[in-house]
Amino acid sequence: MIYRLTGVLTEKREASLILQVGGIAFRIAANQRTLAASEKAGREATFFSHLRFVEGGTPELYGFLSEEELQFFEQLVSISGIGPKSALSILDVAELGNLKAAITENRPDLLARASGVGAKTAARIVLELKSRIVAQGASHSVRRMEGDADLAETLMTLGYTRDQAERALAKVDPAVTALEARIKEALKALREK
Repeated sequence: MIYRLTGVLTEKREASLILQVGGIAFRIAANQRTLAASEKAGREATFFSHLRFVEGGTPELYGFLSEEELQFFEQLVSISGIGPKSALSILDVAELGNLKAAITENRPDLLARASGVGAKTAARIVLELKSRIVAQGASHSVRRMEGDADLAETLMTLGYTRDQAERALAKVDPAVTALEARIKEALKALREK
């Protein structure tokens, strides 16, 4: 299996990136958080990877910036009914620590915000992973996720899309906890684009 790749990031696409390793270019599917946080094109980058063979199709390679994200992705796709696209969508909902906190705090509603993940699927994820996941400060992380969901709704009423709002909130420093300060930082991030 291909576990980790290091090479020159040559291109970022909507849902994937191209990594040149020696004379071979790999197309790596990635979630939006990974794409946003990865190096600029032309620079060296490292991705932890998951190679998936699809019956009757071409193999698919999924990439992550950390080994911990890769392991969480693999836990998600091990659950019946959770495919790679749903797993990537879940990883876009919040930072990995917050996702783990939502699972340990038994909050499937926070996972159900992912595109293509319904309430029943989110409940199954919590049920199957709760005993396998440890999250420090879980209740605090869940409160932040709830607050950020409200902030995202506020930004959407101002005319931004959910994706724009969530990306802006992801850029807000976690040390900023006051509601007003978080919304100001998110608006600043939106203006910088």
